Amino acid sequence: MLDRCYNECYNGRLLETDVTTMTRKLKLTAIGNSTGVVLPKDLLEKLRVGKGDELMVLETPDGIKLTAYDPEFARQMEVAEKVMRKRRALLRRLAQ
Repeated sequence: MLDRCYNECYNGRLLETDVTTMTRKLKLTAIGNSTGVVLPKDLLEKLRVGKGDELMVLETPDGIKLTAYDPEFARQMEVAEKVMRKRRALLRRLAQ
């Protein structure tokens, strides 16, 4: 599922059809004054990330999805958010 999310998030699709679900119990652990989770090696491989890499957290109606951080995608999202804030009234009228 994480691999599918990785592929679909960067293709602009978050479809949930034909998804083979993977369930796994992960334990939260203390990391300094914070709480963290250790991802098993096979999940890191599916995400194509390693120690020191960044992850992107996506909140969806179905829960939370993790993807590898993509600076270009993040930049595009920042631009889109600025446009949406600046043109809020116009976008609201177009949506009617």
